[in-house]
Amino acid sequence: MRDPNPAPEAAAAQPINLSGEVEQALYEVRKKIYPRAVHGWFAGWRWALVWFTQVLFYGTAWVTWNGRQAVLFDLAARKFYIFGLVLWPQDFIFLTLLLIISALSLFLFTTIAGRLWCGYACPQTVYTEIFLWIERRIEGDRTARMRLDKSALGPEKVARKAAKHAAWVAFALWTGFTFVGYFTPIRTLAAEVATWTLGPWETFWIFFYGFATYGNAGWMREQVCKYMCPYARFQSSMFDRDTMIITYDRERGDPRGSRGRKVDPKAAGLGDCVDCGICVQVCPTGIDIRNGLQYECIGCAACVDGCNQVMDKMGYPRGLIRYSTENALKGHWSAGEIWRHVLRPRTMIYGALLGAIVLGFFVALFLRTPLKVDVIRDRGALGRVVEDGVVENVYRLQIMNTQEQFHRYRIAVRGIDTIEVASEAVAEVPGATTKTVPVRVRVQPGRGNPGSNKIEFEVRAMNDAGIQVREKAVFLVPR
Repeated sequence: MRDPNPAPEAAAAQPINLSGEVEQALYEVRKKIYPRAVHGWFAGWRWALVWFTQVLFYGTAWVTWNGRQAVLFDLAARKFYIFGLVLWPQDFIFLTLLLIISALSLFLFTTIAGRLWCGYACPQTVYTEIFLWIERRIEGDRTARMRLDKSALGPEKVARKAAKHAAWVAFALWTGFTFVGYFTPIRTLAAEVATWTLGPWETFWIFFYGFATYGNAGWMREQVCKYMCPYARFQSSMFDRDTMIITYDRERGDPRGSRGRKVDPKAAGLGDCVDCGICVQVCPTGIDIRNGLQYECIGCAACVDGCNQVMDKMGYPRGLIRYSTENALKGHWSAGEIWRHVLRPRTMIYGALLGAIVLGFFVALFLRTPLKVDVIRDRGALGRVVEDGVVENVYRLQIMNTQEQFHRYRIAVRGIDTIEVASEAVAEVPGATTKTVPVRVRVQPGRGNPGSNKIEFEVRAMNDAGIQVREKAVFLVPR
């Protein structure tokens, strides 16, 4: 790219070779952001979500249910325990439905109120808030951290930096340990950590997840939201002019300018914005919301709380920066008028789809039979004639008891006159296990057609008539 008359700033910033070509970097060099602490209604909600999600994450792993861990994803045994529910590989459809429900929920909430997930419940946001809190407790607020970073290397700086990173690493490793505790029983995992007997894969994932937490929340922070997360890139397809987003009221705020508290802004020809820069200082991604909606905005509303504090000090009405919509700003709508536009074709379609899938999910879960049966023919022994001309076929029934209580099942067969189970017709299967049961099926001479005959196995729980499964099979009669 040639630029015969580059601007002075560009000439100073861009390296130029002898041929006059300007090298344009595709990745902007990161400037460290020092978010300022902020208090307010939205900050309270954000911290409430931090506490809720983290108590749920760190606490649920230690809850017991029926003598085992309440939530455990046992990959080795291919069983997922979620309180009283046991899911098997055959229940993959439920995981698919959960993912669809999550996606539609995200679409619905984004269409109504923008990036609520990003600003309040996304793990990147939550852990960044926690790591920032640790940083503030050790290094101080924004000004103190900036001063510390600019100061010469000395005992105090080394001590504070070391303490901060030690706290970050400890928290990250605890997070990695808890994460692995959902796949290996956490009490067993704790005993292994205490006795230095961790397996290689457990060790790897604890350190890997801990390192990811430490790196993303401690070092990369807004870079994850700006460059790694795809959500910011396609969110605009879910926005419309009635989507509630964080907006700066330009009509009310401009022209900007500093002034004393006693100065009448109208008499001075100024808007309500005092150009203090608080909205930029509190932003975790370092943007200026006064420049309009930007993809870097995660919707955390820190700028709303910060601006409201300034408005209170100046004696101006709150809401210079607020949740609103493009149509509301243009038409000067009230809060009631904004909410009346929540129900519109897009939100109703998302809501209807979400409601239908959620209903179908719970109906399918409620009607799910806690018994699965697979019928496998014994390939080594096809239809054979035994004593007195009786025809016999041998099968293997894989009976899966998906409940956690013991069940005794009765095995029956039908489809041909005189067909019966010639082996033990009762199978005892412990809770949440699979048992292979060999079954011999016989037909009296002269019954059934030569060749293949359709039959059906019925497996029924003896202590609960509602638990039964029927599986089709084939009975071979020698020609």
